[in-house]
Amino acid sequence: MSIQSAMETKLKAAFSPERLAVINESHLHAGHQEHFDGTGETHFRVRIVANAFSGMSRLQRHRAVNDLLADELKDSVHALAVEPAAPGEPTRW
Repeated sequence: MSIQSAMETKLKAAFSPERLAVINESHLHAGHQEHFDGTGETHFRVRIVANAFSGMSRLQRHRAVNDLLADELKDSVHALAVEPAAPGEPTRW
């Protein structure tokens, strides 16, 4: 299973989102580190809208996602951008 698929599965199970996008942005970071050509699964953006985030601060939302994806973050994922929202809140996507 790819890292992206594993992340999607975990996020769906934990938050039951009404909208979810896990985007591999590794290609955007080619050349940022020596010997990194942008291939693989190292940089991700998570856009998620879930009722589970209602009543949570922005920091609490980020911590909840980061805690859930801790295994991916400690092993393979170099960077994770998180855009969490509760239903009805404005999003940039």
